[in-house]
Amino acid sequence: MPEGPAVTAKTGADGALAALRRRLHPDPAVRRLAGITLINTVGNGLSLAVAVLFFTRVLGLSAAQLGLGLTAAGLCGVVASVPAGRAADRWGARRVLVALVSVQAIGTAGYALVHSYPAFVALACLVSAVDRGSAAVRNALYAQVLPADRRVAGRAYLRVVTNVGLCGGTALGAVALQLDTRPVYLTAILADAASFTVVAVLFHRLADLRQPSAGEPVEDGVVSLPTPSSEGADQGSRRNPALRDGPFLAVTVLNAVLCLQFAVLEVGVPLWIVQETDAPRITVAGTLIVNTLLVIALQMRATRGTEERAGATRACGRAGLLLAASCLVIALAHGLPAVLAAVVVIGGVALQSLGEVVGQAGGWALSYDLAGERDHGAYQGVFNAGTAAAMMAGPALVSTLVIGYGMTGWMVLGGLLAAAGLGMRPAVRWAGRRGR
Repeated sequence: MPEGPAVTAKTGADGALAALRRRLHPDPAVRRLAGITLINTVGNGLSLAVAVLFFTRVLGLSAAQLGLGLTAAGLCGVVASVPAGRAADRWGARRVLVALVSVQAIGTAGYALVHSYPAFVALACLVSAVDRGSAAVRNALYAQVLPADRRVAGRAYLRVVTNVGLCGGTALGAVALQLDTRPVYLTAILADAASFTVVAVLFHRLADLRQPSAGEPVEDGVVSLPTPSSEGADQGSRRNPALRDGPFLAVTVLNAVLCLQFAVLEVGVPLWIVQETDAPRITVAGTLIVNTLLVIALQMRATRGTEERAGATRACGRAGLLLAASCLVIALAHGLPAVLAAVVVIGGVALQSLGEVVGQAGGWALSYDLAGERDHGAYQGVFNAGTAAAMMAGPALVSTLVIGYGMTGWMVLGGLLAAAGLGMRPAVRWAGRRGR
């Protein structure tokens, strides 16, 4: 007898579930972290989609007020990363992370109660500080939860989940933008706050266990995470070792320069498309879609070969060259016919995306490798501070070069990115001579 609709539907559902299982990470620790990441990033995507209109239309801020407030908040984020990392070493990454994410939930919900500009600036600074601090502590937690030989691959998987979550959240945000009412915007912001609350609870319930790596001592088949102790208190009270590690600081600065790529995609390319090319404005959305899809498809593959320090260094060098090439290709769109200009820009963004996934994998690997197996909070705090600084300064720097100097600006920017990527090799050699 032919299969009925119910049988066909059941078969389709089973096939979908089987496909989903194949996409899940084999490490249970990574799966749990992925679930937490998905909830967090859906909320973030929703909030990011409506934030500007919420601040300007609901809170009544001018564009200048918003820009100044967010700049101050970005500076607070840079400053907060280092002490947050040290706190993770002293009191435990999970405990500090739960506290920071809880404050982030309260702070995000607090936007609904803001009625003055000073209150907005103070709250934005608080939210940015705990956001960047929690990012540093999460990276330290990954170092504890994931075995050394699988950290970079695990982080790559989580970055893929991050992009998926941001896409989902942005889609929800698009619905809110279409409805365009004060209650809808407030609901979106409060939903983001609720997601932080859920994430804090899930981190609190995260088991202090992980899968062992090769050669590690085990008890009952698992390895316990380190718990805060007198040694942790001693580490927290002495000087920050990452700030006295010259090679690590050099790698941090070079990685921060490579992170200017995000400002290129989010600020430089849209401005270039709208002001300096004949490409249709919808090309801006196309570049973001291309970037997101390529990151989702390629980030896991990009980690191959970065487990060793030499491979991670080569990855950073290749990333710098790819990013430089993308700058030159994007610059060539000036003066071309509309359709051709759009194709050239999207091609440049595809190169940028390749450089992004390779550079991120190399940077993660070096940030863990050069830190060794101690003081991960301190090292990740400093490394994250460099990234936060690039995120803060990047938009102004990129827009000045791209719009102010045109083709020459793109060439300078490309040269800077290439130099940063290739500069990783001597910096890592320096670390080798220091015996790290």
